[in-house]
Amino acid sequence: MESARVLVVDDERSILQLLHEALSRWGYQVTTAGTGADALEALKTNVFHVAMTDIRMPDMSGLDLLREIKKLDESVEVVVMTGYPAISSAVEALKEGAYDYLSKPLILDEIQHLMTRMMERRFLRGEVHSLRTRLGEELTLNELIGSSPVMERVKEIIGKVAVTDSPVLVEGESGTGKELVAAAIHRLSSRARRPFIPVNCSAIPSDLLESEFFGHVRGAFTGAVADAQGLFRGAHEGTIFLDEIAELPPALQVKLLRVLQEMQVRPVGSTKAFSVDVRVVAATNRNLEQAMNAGTFRQALFYRLNVVRIQLPPLRERREDIPALVNQFVRRFNRRFRRDVRGIAPDALAALTAYEFPGNVRELENLIERAFAMGARELISLSDLPSLSRGAAGMIAPVETSGGTLPTLAAVEKELILKALSLFSNDKEAVARALGLSRRTIYRRLKEYGIL
Repeated sequence: MESARVLVVDDERSILQLLHEALSRWGYQVTTAGTGADALEALKTNVFHVAMTDIRMPDMSGLDLLREIKKLDESVEVVVMTGYPAISSAVEALKEGAYDYLSKPLILDEIQHLMTRMMERRFLRGEVHSLRTRLGEELTLNELIGSSPVMERVKEIIGKVAVTDSPVLVEGESGTGKELVAAAIHRLSSRARRPFIPVNCSAIPSDLLESEFFGHVRGAFTGAVADAQGLFRGAHEGTIFLDEIAELPPALQVKLLRVLQEMQVRPVGSTKAFSVDVRVVAATNRNLEQAMNAGTFRQALFYRLNVVRIQLPPLRERREDIPALVNQFVRRFNRRFRRDVRGIAPDALAALTAYEFPGNVRELENLIERAFAMGARELISLSDLPSLSRGAAGMIAPVETSGGTLPTLAAVEKELILKALSLFSNDKEAVARALGLSRRTIYRRLKEYGIL
């Protein structure tokens, strides 16, 4: 197993030096930061397993940094340190998700034992994650990465609706994570121990839809050599997720409406009806109201499904979540490819943040996986993202070098910052968050460009 990466944050240089030497001697990879802002920059481009932070710092308190760390990467274990111990601050740190709370002066033996416990916990969590993955039981709410206001609102709605049995309609472009939302609703509900059955309505041949949904009896049609209970009966006491609901043909829409009204299904070829207790979550990347007005989607079915509506935003409308998503995918693919990629280069993260992502989160995941598949080892660079690096190169004027024609890094950075300013309506704080840079860096660059 790779050695754990530790971020140490303290405004006292002596503490940084002490912990860097001790942790390195114990076999850990150590990065130090003298301010909370520097720590956040490091966190946006590197994957860390542990963060140790002082609680009193001039630019940002350790508790504020703890909250930001948990927004960026929930899996990072955080240890808070202070020279002014108080029960109230310790309790608050633990409530915010800190693993432990240490008082200064620091005792190295105590820290060494603490690190050992955290690494054991990390290993056990990895084993649990692996087991849940094999069983198809991911903790799907944690898969909804992002702390942008729009994603916080989505999570809030999920938390409220999950405890009910009301139908839910999830809308969003392809690749935004509609199935993750449905699975999160199921896992947080009282049905969590019962089946969760996802169905892609557009992938089932139209002549088999009724049989797939409601089952059939032996001999009902050619090839029906045995009884089949169908997806709705298979989801009894659980949740059925009907993806691409707008693709259902009109005849099946009528039958689905009847099932939702009566909670009974009649298999093809049978005269007997079976009661079912199923929660329905439907999803679409189309505008169902327009489809309803056009006559391709039944009005009654729309109102039956549209009890609670969740609108998933496209990734281009929540660019500040991209660093956290990248960290999540780097962790995932490190496990799959048995690598120890430690993060992403700042220019690569800036290019990702400036990209429009027509394929949304799924496209981002594919880009990171492609980087791993093509051999990324230490750090994902812009060259590991060829489709983005070509786009970035096309936006700037090339320069002649002895080795050929190449864009300068400064020119790439300038173009990305200016594009981000346009995308975020000149909101410099939003640009700093999105590009993984500090606010000071953004203002310094803008002064250099003669914009401020």
